[in-house]
Amino acid sequence: MDFTAFVLSHLPPAPARVLEVGAGRGDLTRALAGAGHDALGIDPAAPAEDGFRRIKLEDLEDEETFDAVVASHTLHHVTDVDIALDRIAAHLRPGGRLIVDEQGWDLLDDATAEWYWGQRRVLAAVRGEQAPTSVDALWEEWRADHVGLHGYARLRDELDRRFREVHFAWEPLLHRLLHGVASESLERSLIEAGAIQPLGFRYVGERAA
Repeated sequence: MDFTAFVLSHLPPAPARVLEVGAGRGDLTRALAGAGHDALGIDPAAPAEDGFRRIKLEDLEDEETFDAVVASHTLHHVTDVDIALDRIAAHLRPGGRLIVDEQGWDLLDDATAEWYWGQRRVLAAVRGEQAPTSVDALWEEWRADHVGLHGYARLRDELDRRFREVHFAWEPLLHRLLHGVASESLERSLIEAGAIQPLGFRYVGERAA
């Protein structure tokens, strides 16, 4: 199930008031609006069109409340995830839901890194680019790319402090970084076989009344 369908499956019947935090190009916000929801996407670089505001979460008016808040690969970037989640909870109506698509970059292990490096080498060969010269070099690159970003344990702890879990599932992640060299179905099959680790997850939590 793609993330748009996943979000729609966890929303109340339309028209629900839905906030997307970190809306980016706005594809998800538009899809939610197209499904009949009252959707608002916020992002400093949001599209200049109806249904979007070029603001950060902390700039949202305190009195604005929503039936659901959606955050896709946003929370691991924020400086103070505890403050961000406090604000999200404050903007949710009692019983409202937070719907998250996130990553646990810190869960990469040796077997998964080895597979990822092999796929990176294929990608580099096809594109005439330079891949990491070894798995050790890939590890160095991976750690450098994620300095200062929140890992799975921190995200999960902060989510569980504020919300009651409604849904949780591990999801493939690396195919997104490989841009088509490895398909989602291949990565998922390797995860299910126990050959590599899942680094993505989807979470739905309900705000306490």
